[in-house]
Amino acid sequence: MVRFPVTAEFEHVDVLIIGAGISGIGMGHYLTTKQPGRTFAIVDGRDAIGGTWDLFRYPGIRSDSDLHTFGYEFKPWRSDNAIADAEEILDYLHEAVEENNLAGRIHLGHKVLRAHFSSEDARWTVTLRCNGDGEQFDVTCNILFSAAGYYDHSGGYTPRFEGTEDFGGLIVHPQQWPQDLDYTGKKVVVIGSGATAVTLIPAMAERAAHVTMLQRSPSYVVPVPRRDPIANTLRRLLPDTVAYRITRRMNTARQSLIYHGSRRYPALVRRLIRSLNTRALPDGYAVDTHFSPTYNPWDQRMCMVPDADLFTAISRGKASVVTDRIARFTERGILLESGAELETDVIVTATGLQLVAFGGVELHVDGRQVDIHDCLAYKGMMLGDVPNFAFAIGYTNASWTLKVDLVCDHLCRMLAHMDRHGYTAVTPVSAPATPRRPLFDMAAGYMQRSVRLFPQQGSDGPWALEHSYAADRARLRNGPVEDPALRFTATHAAAAAPADDEVAIA
Repeated sequence: MVRFPVTAEFEHVDVLIIGAGISGIGMGHYLTTKQPGRTFAIVDGRDAIGGTWDLFRYPGIRSDSDLHTFGYEFKPWRSDNAIADAEEILDYLHEAVEENNLAGRIHLGHKVLRAHFSSEDARWTVTLRCNGDGEQFDVTCNILFSAAGYYDHSGGYTPRFEGTEDFGGLIVHPQQWPQDLDYTGKKVVVIGSGATAVTLIPAMAERAAHVTMLQRSPSYVVPVPRRDPIANTLRRLLPDTVAYRITRRMNTARQSLIYHGSRRYPALVRRLIRSLNTRALPDGYAVDTHFSPTYNPWDQRMCMVPDADLFTAISRGKASVVTDRIARFTERGILLESGAELETDVIVTATGLQLVAFGGVELHVDGRQVDIHDCLAYKGMMLGDVPNFAFAIGYTNASWTLKVDLVCDHLCRMLAHMDRHGYTAVTPVSAPATPRRPLFDMAAGYMQRSVRLFPQQGSDGPWALEHSYAADRARLRNGPVEDPALRFTATHAAAAAPADDEVAIA
C-alpha cells in the first residue's frame, strides 16, 4: 500500500479535486499526464483513499461491473477475477496512486464545506475543515472538480420500522458494519433485494446458521462469471495493454447491447433472465414469486451475482427468500403482514443508500448561493451558469469509470484550450426555456428520494444526458471543446501569476 506523507499545507492550486476515490485518482492521472505543468491537490474528508471501496466494510463487498470496464482506460486490470472484491480494487487504486506519483498531492482528513467563486478574480475560495482538530481554513483554486460521487458517506437509508426497540437481537446497516460482528451459527435476516443484499447473503451464509432475504418485491438478479475466460486467455497470448484494450471494447459493447436490448425488447430479456434463474435454482422453486419484478429490465439497475453464488446458497439450503411486507419488529424477529414471523438473531437493513450532490459542498458564485437543482447539467460534467466547476458522475446503466475517463480527458482538453487562448474562466450558459427532466432516469428508490438534490438535464444538445458510452465518447473524447453553450472569458487579475508563497506544495 502507498504511504501518504504528512499533509503539506497549500494555499493555491490550479485544480482542486474533491474526493480521493476512483474518480479523483483518475483525474489526478489525467492532470499528471495531459497537464503536467498544472498544480493540483486532491482532498478527502475521510482518512483513507478509495471512497466507496474503503467506506463499505460488509461481508462480500465486491464490484457489480467487470473490472475491465470499471477499471481505468489507462491502467490494465491484471487480476484473473473480472468481478473483484473491495480489497483487490483498493490494491488497484493504490497502484494507480503510486504509478502517477499522487501520494504527495493527496490530503486526507480534510472535508470541503463550501466554495465561493469570484468572477473578478476567476478563482474559487474553498473552505476546508481538518478532521483532527476541527480547524477551518481557506485555499484557492482556478478550477474546482467534484469527484465525490453521489453516496452520502455519513449514513445509509433505513425506513422506520415499528417495534424496532422491541427486538432483542442486533440491527445493522451495511454502511455502518461493526468489524467485530460475529454472526457464526446465528440466524440472519437481510431486508432488501438490491445489490448490497445479494452480495451480503452468500457471504454471510458461509458462517451463519441460515440467512433469509426478506424483500417487499423482487429485483432482477443475473448470474455472471467471476472470471472472464476470454479476457484471461487474451492476457496469456497478448501484452497486457493490448489484451485489456480488446477486452474493454468487447465488454463495453456487451453492456450497451444488454442495456439497449432491455429497453427495446423488455419482454424477451425478462424471459431470458427468468430462464437463467430457473436453471440456477432447485426444481420447482417459486421463481415467479421471488425473482420476477413488476418493472421492466433496466428500469432499475440489475443485480449481478458472480458464479451464481446467491442461487448456490439457496440451493444448498443455507439461504432462502421471503417476499412479503413487514408489519413490525418483535422481540424475536420480524412479524410479516401475512401473519408469519421470522425469528432471527441479526437483522441487516440493506434498505438503500442516501445520496448527496457533490459531497454536500455549498457552492456560491459572486455572493449568490447556487441552487444545484435549478442548474442544468452541461455534457453531464458541468453546471449551467457556474464558472470553472466540473464534476464526475459515472453511468448507472454501465460501468461508472467509463464516463469518468471521458469527463477527465475532456476537462484536460478544455484546460489546454483555455491556455492557448488566454482564457481564465469557462461557464456553460444555460437556456432558461429548455425543457427539463431529472438527471437520473431510473426508478430506483434511492435515486427518486434524492432527485431534488441534483441538477437537471435538458431535452437536447449538450444539456441532454447521454446514456451511451459511444455517444459520450463521440462528444467528450472526439468532439470539439468549443460550443455555443460555453462562454470563455479572460480576467486580467486572475491571469497574473500568483506570488511564490501562494503556490501549492505539490
